[in-house]
Amino acid sequence: MNLNWDNPREIAELLLERYDNLDPLTVRFTDLHKWVLELEGFTGTPNKSNEKILEAIQMAWYDAWKDVYQ
Repeated sequence: MNLNWDNPREIAELLLERYDNLDPLTVRFTDLHKWVLELEGFTGTPNKSNEKILEAIQMAWYDAWKDVYQ
């Protein structure tokens, strides 16, 4: 699977699997950026992200997380 910054929902699902007990709203964007780059199948360019993209990923992750843990 080839993921890039245009796939926030798919990235969120992978983050939920990897960091299952972590509340996504507690994650700093610097850590989120690093974790996305470390995901298997992520092929996006590191400097192509921005705050808007990271927020979209974080909110998609939070939506998935709250469905499971709240």
